[in-house]
Amino acid sequence: MDNNICHTTYKYKICISGAAETDHCGPDASGLAEELGREIIKQDAVLVDGATTGFPLWAAKGAKSEGGIVIGLSPAATEKEHIQDYKLPTDYHDLIIYTGFNYSGRNLLLTRSSDAVIVGCGRLGTLNEFTIAFEDQKPIGILEGSWETDDLVKKIIIESHRGPGKIVYSSNPKELVEKVIELIKKEKGRNSTD
Repeated sequence: MDNNICHTTYKYKICISGAAETDHCGPDASGLAEELGREIIKQDAVLVDGATTGFPLWAAKGAKSEGGIVIGLSPAATEKEHIQDYKLPTDYHDLIIYTGFNYSGRNLLLTRSSDAVIVGCGRLGTLNEFTIAFEDQKPIGILEGSWETDDLVKKIIIESHRGPGKIVYSSNPKELVEKVIELIKKEKGRNSTD
């Protein structure tokens, strides 16, 4: 037996889904997004996002303030295209994967590569990411706030006639991340002490 094998602790990958353009989100959205990012790291997970502006970028900023790992999936095929054509930032990310699949393809890869998705204030792309995660039966957290996204998500759940999904809700970022991690552990067959 090789005693030099490195044993690492698996970190859950939690996707932050939210609006890149946030004028409709209200004044508390940036602070809540940053707190959400900090909590993901404090609770020993990795933040995954769409390598974009707005809500996901604020969450990434919060995650980096805690010294955490942030992975972005870009709709662009190259860094040059990401910056020049899509006008997207590279700040607060340890790694950006350039998918080349535009927004809809990126959204699919983003949600499927994560263990769970947390939805904040959003627009159409956020709802797209939510519906992918919902249909894939991913663990989902909904950050309730002064925006309409959480109400739209609840309406989609009711009117889609697909059951309640694996979804938790909270207006408190710390509590929401705790609930999401419990869902992930249940999904993976791990108990709370693993």
